[in-house]
Amino acid sequence: MSPGFSTTVKALKVRDWQLGSGQPTLVMDQFSAEDFHMVVDDRADVHVNSKDGRFYLGWFPLGRPGADGEGWKIAVTGTTRVPGYSISFDTETPSDVVAAAVTRVLETTRPR
Repeated sequence: MSPGFSTTVKALKVRDWQLGSGQPTLVMDQFSAEDFHMVVDDRADVHVNSKDGRFYLGWFPLGRPGADGEGWKIAVTGTTRVPGYSISFDTETPSDVVAAAVTRVLETTRPR
């Protein structure tokens, strides 16, 4: 008997996982000029705001200034009764994952 354990790759169910930042257009293509403002600043960071100002998405390809490796920031402003929230992803989070989060956030909105 040798110390440790014995197994196979099949038993471990080893998988290939999506890695790398991917295509940010998967995220950005979800926003229309009719409902959102988009600004590209002098660092080539992209900022998207809803016309009512309550939704914000920032994409920072080289990392958000003052933050450690933050590549994406989603924020929804709260109300006087319910606090808002924010979600951050690092620069290497696959765009597919960020796009899925944005899709879900946008699905939760409704006009007044």
